[in-house]
Order: sequence, then C-alpha cells, then structure tokens
Amino acid sequence: MKTTELPIHYVCTHDKAEAIIEEHDAFWVSNSGCRESHEGCTRSRMDVCLIFTPSDPGSGTGKRPISREEVSGILQEARDKQLVARPYRDDTRTVTDGICFCCDDCCGYFQNPTERCDKGELIAVTSFEVCSHCGICVEACYFNARKMVSDELVVDDDQCYGCGLCLPTCTEGCIEMLVRP
Repeated sequence: MKTTELPIHYVCTHDKAEAIIEEHDAFWVSNSGCRESHEGCTRSRMDVCLIFTPSDPGSGTGKRPISREEVSGILQEARDKQLVARPYRDDTRTVTDGICFCCDDCCGYFQNPTERCDKGELIAVTSFEVCSHCGICVEACYFNARKMVSDELVVDDDQCYGCGLCLPTCTEGCIEMLVRP
C-alpha cells in the first residue's frame, strides 16, 4: 500500500497521544468541525482538535495558540470524558499533524462508519479467566468490539481499534493493551 493511500486518521491510546504530544514544542487548538456541525456535544467541550502545524487550519473555527499546560488539560479531559484519540496525518501521510479527540455523540467518524480510519498499533486483550462478564467495558467501546450476549462478554478482535478506553473501566484488571498481531 502506498503511503498516500493511508487514511488521514488513525487511532491510538491516550498514553500514545501523550507521547506524540511530547514530540512537539508548539500547539494550536481549534473547535471540532463535527461538534460545530452538530451544534455542540453532550460529552465534552468544543475545542478538542489539537494542532501541531501552524499552517493547518483545523477542522473547525477558532484556531488559536495554546500552552503545553492547556494541552495537558485537553488530554486530561479526553481521559475523563472517554474521548478517542484520533491523530491525523499530513497530505503525504508521513507526518502526524495533530490529534482529534472524538466521541460517539457527534463525531463524524462514529456517525458515518464508512469514513476510513486506521486501527491503532495496540489491541485490547481480555483475560476471560478473570473476567466476571459485568459488561462495564461494553459501554466504553465506541467501535462495538465488546458486546454482551446471553450475559457473557463477547469480544470481536476485528472490531477493536486499540483506543484503550475499555482498560480503565475494567474493575477486575482483566484487560491489557498488547501489540496488534
């Protein structure tokens, strides 16, 4: 596959998003175009599209420079509000230009599943020997990889994008993020 055939967006965990952020010294933020087109979001604030390149206009209005402290606040909100980290690539698909923090309330990707997005480098693996099948992790999975069937947790690895949102919800600690085979 040619690099330019890659989707613009890919999924990663919040820890990976933090590592990507650490590689940069200057930051801008814009409103989410998805949130603006849906007149807001029930899950989080509007300005959650983090930009690393001054020439990138952002997906919505209101682009402005922000401090590393403000970036940390956006990342913390993403963790608290269970927003998926979806970094995006430049036109050559070789450089990460920013990170959108998305949810299933209003974001275009979840509203239109035909939009292409790469799976993350990690996958959530559940130890069913420990799992009590409580189903709490099902609510955290926007990709429908986790479902309850006859009171049993069923995981479809092909649907897992490796966002890691299920990990902190598991009270039994039976989910771990591993490198995707």
